[in-house]
Amino acid sequence: MKIIAFYSLKGGVGKTAAAVNIAYLASQAGIPTLLWDLDPQGAASWYLAGTDEIKGRKLAALMDGKTPIGKFIRASAYPELDFIPAHNSFRNLDVRLDKDDSANTLKNWLAPLSEETSLVVLDCPPSMSRLSEQVLKTADGVFVPVVPTWLALNSWQQLQAFAKDKKLKPGRLHPFFSIVDRRKNLHREMVIHRKQRLENGLNALIPNASVVEKMGESGQPVELMDRSSAAADAYRRLWKEIRKLI
Repeated sequence: MKIIAFYSLKGGVGKTAAAVNIAYLASQAGIPTLLWDLDPQGAASWYLAGTDEIKGRKLAALMDGKTPIGKFIRASAYPELDFIPAHNSFRNLDVRLDKDDSANTLKNWLAPLSEETSLVVLDCPPSMSRLSEQVLKTADGVFVPVVPTWLALNSWQQLQAFAKDKKLKPGRLHPFFSIVDRRKNLHREMVIHRKQRLENGLNALIPNASVVEKMGESGQPVELMDRSSAAADAYRRLWKEIRKLI
C-alpha cells in the first residue's frame, strides 16, 4: 500500500481539487484507492459525496482503539474509490496527537487497510502542526500545490525548512504549480523559469479553470465534467508523474 498526501501551508491553492482528481484517476486505473479527508472543512467529502449528505464520525473512538478504521470508510459513487469523510472533531486532532506516545499514530491507523487498499490519498488541512509531522513521516510522497506568486513560493520554502528542521526527509516533498493564469505576467514568468523558481518541481501545470471551480456544483471530478478540457489533461499529466514517483 502506498500513501500520498496533498498538503500546503496556504489555503485556496487547489489542494483538495488535486487530491480528489488524482484519487479518481487512480481508481479508474484499477487501483483500489481511499481518500481520507483530514481537513475539518470537508471539501473533499463534499466532492465525493455528491448530492448525498454523508457525515463523518468522531475520531475519538479510533484514537482510543475502540473502533477500527474500517468503520469510518464510506463508498463513493465510483468503483475502486472509497473515502473517510471529514468531521468537525478533526480540528482537535493535533491536541490528541500530542497526547499520544506512539511514534507514528497515523501510520498505525492506516496499516490495517493494506490488505484491501493499494493507494491512500490524504487531503490535509493548511497548517504547520503535529499532524503535518505525522503526514510527512507517513507518506511515500507529499504533493504541494504552489500558486505562481512570491507569497506562495515563500510558503513552499517555509514548508521545506519545517521538514528539514524536523528531520522529516524533505526529498519526499514534490511541489507543482497550481491555479496557473497565463494572462498574468508573473505567472507566465514563473512558469517559464520554473526550474529555477520551483526547484525539483513536477512538470504538470494545473490551470486556473472554471471547470475546476464547478466541481463543487456538480460533485464530480473534472475528468467526468469535461475530459477534453485543459484542466482534465493537466490532472492526467499530474497523475502520470505521481504514479511514476511512487
